[in-house]
Amino acid sequence: MQHLFKKGRMKYKEYTAHIEIDETAEILFGKVLDVKDVITFQGNTVAELEQEFHNSVDDYLEWCAELGKKQTNLSDFCQ
Repeated sequence: MQHLFKKGRMKYKEYTAHIEIDETAEILFGKVLDVKDVITFQGNTVAELEQEFHNSVDDYLEWCAELGKKQTNLSDFCQ
C-alpha cells in the first residue's frame, strides 16, 4: 500500500484529508476536506491511518448510494 502522507494531507480517489498528530493520545487523526458531512478517522500508524481513511471514504460513498444521492462536485457531496 502506497503511503500518501505529505505535509499533513492524504489523498484517496478525489478526496483530500487534513492529518494531525495527537501527541498526548499518541494517535494520528484526520478529517476529509470539502464535504458538507463530517468524515473523520484515526490510526496508530501511517498505514493504519491510510486504511481508515480509505474505509471512511468508501463507507461514505456507499451511504450516499444507499440514500440515492449523487456526487456532483467536490463541494456538493451527497446532495
